[in-house]
Amino acid sequence: MLVQIISHTPLWVWALLAFLIYRGILASVDRELTLKKLSIIPLVMLALSWQGVSTVFGVTPPPMLCWLLAATVAASLNWRLFRKDRVIAYPERGVVFQRGSWLPLILMMGIFLTKYTVGVTLAIHPALAHDGAFTAVVCTLYGVFNGMFIGRLLRVVSLYHSAQQAQPAPGAYNGQLKG
Repeated sequence: MLVQIISHTPLWVWALLAFLIYRGILASVDRELTLKKLSIIPLVMLALSWQGVSTVFGVTPPPMLCWLLAATVAASLNWRLFRKDRVIAYPERGVVFQRGSWLPLILMMGIFLTKYTVGVTLAIHPALAHDGAFTAVVCTLYGVFNGMFIGRLLRVVSLYHSAQQAQPAPGAYNGQLKG
């Protein structure tokens, strides 16, 4: 059965998996990024999640509320637990220095495996798409993974903007006299 599942998986799924693994390994290394680059993976994961929820369960209140509640709780927790010493903002250069972490890879694999598992499960048992408990579990998983990405991204953006506001304006008097 496993061979059948793997052989019926479209090639683009394996390409996506390779891309996510590559990006996850990249995130494990200390590096400087612009906020734009930092937001790419969270937004891609958000799109994959929403696509997974909406195509399987529809854009109806129960799955959307389940996802939203889980995402809100996870984002709030990640915001509070985020270690500020993992990021240094350099607004003058338009970048943030970010310590490497394996967490993004874990979250990406969580979303990917959830999406893959749901696809395989529904191919074998299509009636589960209408099961409330199945819907709640899947939407909660997607919400938790995305909420962690969103909370982290919002925290980094907040730290960046705080550093930006702390900078003196160009040409501002700093209390020192030249001469």
